[in-house]
Amino acid sequence: MSLARLASFVHKWLALLVGIQIVFWVASGLFFTLIPIQQIRSETLIRPTQAQTIDTATLASLASLRGDENALPTKLTIERRAIYPVIVAEFADGPPILFNASTLQRISPLNAEQASTIARLHVTLTSAPIGATLITEETSEYRGVLPAWRVQFPDGGLSVYVAQHTGAITARRSDLWRVYDTLWALHIMDWENHEDFNHPLIIIVTAITLLSVIAGIMLIPYRIRFRSRSKSLA
Repeated sequence: MSLARLASFVHKWLALLVGIQIVFWVASGLFFTLIPIQQIRSETLIRPTQAQTIDTATLASLASLRGDENALPTKLTIERRAIYPVIVAEFADGPPILFNASTLQRISPLNAEQASTIARLHVTLTSAPIGATLITEETSEYRGVLPAWRVQFPDGGLSVYVAQHTGAITARRSDLWRVYDTLWALHIMDWENHEDFNHPLIIIVTAITLLSVIAGIMLIPYRIRFRSRSKSLA
């Protein structure tokens, strides 16, 4: 078998074997380049934060903060939030606790109404949330801090995730993000976790695709020569 015939055989059958995956790579890659990642992450919907002040007189009372069963916190973090300044207290055992930084009143664990308020203040949408669901296990859409409230909005299928114990916004998921995530899973060929792009399957398919491309490049001189010869005979 000549080199040209061998290259043609390899190119044809390997391209047929991985052709569908090549289409997925190109189509998903085109989508990734067309849609800004900021839009996919719904960062364009985040409400700008405003400057807030904290009464320094309350800081002297931080030593009085206690957790469940009168536990002493191991770490205190003062944060600016859309609702008001808060204190996140962490403990050696047990989940963190959220306190109002001005009154030192305990806020967490958040209920559905509190989580919905935080989510609504986080985004610039004018529509109100249409529901809140407590998430206690990881899903294909969310693998962040648990438990968390999934606050749903009617606009673009947006869901804002709010950690139940800290009140932090841990994720934003929209219909556009879900399309992106599906295409990403097809792109890296990890249809279960959508994260691993070093697994054997994608390595094998990529190697086969590379061999097919090399075989196709090897055919170029033979194709050009064949066309030139056909024109001369004509």
